[in-house]
Amino acid sequence: MAAALAASSLLAVFTTATPASASTAGAAVGGSKVVCTSDKTGLASRLSQDIAGALNGRQDTSALALYDRITGTTCALRADAHFDSASVVKVTVLGALLRQAEEAHRKLTPQEVKLTTAMITKSDNDATSALWHQIGSAGFKKFLTLADMRHTVPGSGGSWGLTQITAGDELRLMQLLSTENSVLTTTSRAYALDLMEHVTPGQRWGVPAGSPASATVHVKNGWLPRATDGWRVHSVGAFTGSGHDYGMAVLSSGNLTMDYGVATIEGAARVIHRDLTSAR
Repeated sequence: MAAALAASSLLAVFTTATPASASTAGAAVGGSKVVCTSDKTGLASRLSQDIAGALNGRQDTSALALYDRITGTTCALRADAHFDSASVVKVTVLGALLRQAEEAHRKLTPQEVKLTTAMITKSDNDATSALWHQIGSAGFKKFLTLADMRHTVPGSGGSWGLTQITAGDELRLMQLLSTENSVLTTTSRAYALDLMEHVTPGQRWGVPAGSPASATVHVKNGWLPRATDGWRVHSVGAFTGSGHDYGMAVLSSGNLTMDYGVATIEGAARVIHRDLTSAR
């Protein structure tokens, strides 16, 4: 019951208003519950059941958050649980840099363009470290506040990969990048999405699995092995164009191998893409 109430509370944050016609459904995943709400008849029930079916029995701990603006749909599973960020934090680093440049009324420098391109498209760690130190703790935290990513806790010192993230906050970031807002300009958002669209082919696994061919895919993944609790494997993305306007974040820990975590994420992603496509 507590898990269901927490998920329902989080869903309320994702939407400014819930129409009277919206329906809510939930399904158990281990000791937690995936809760979906949708304006589309039958979609909340189908999504919650299918996501639960994809994740039940997996030998890891996962969290998920989803929005679809076309059908008025949201889903959440353990969306406020914290995970070591690994490389998915690089999108937040990019957002913080873009916000700082906007406040200074300037464009990114050629060096910043080089670093951000390497950071997102190739997941370059040295480029990330350079930008992390340039932005500074205060700048990073300011962006988190502006973006309403209130559950994200920056890693200490240079440990950007140990930033504590939640699926809910990562979804807010995907929403921020894919719609007009007061935090990032249209130009900044387009720059970020373009980099995520051109991630190197070897890093396009995760939430793009099963996505419709007509959708433009924007993705960033993260993977990190640690001595305790195994591999952290995460994937966040937005899907736009040709009538698509949705995003998702799937986080996991306790994976024995990286491939196992990828399989967990892709299993959930495939049923989500299928159900949203069939609801169009």
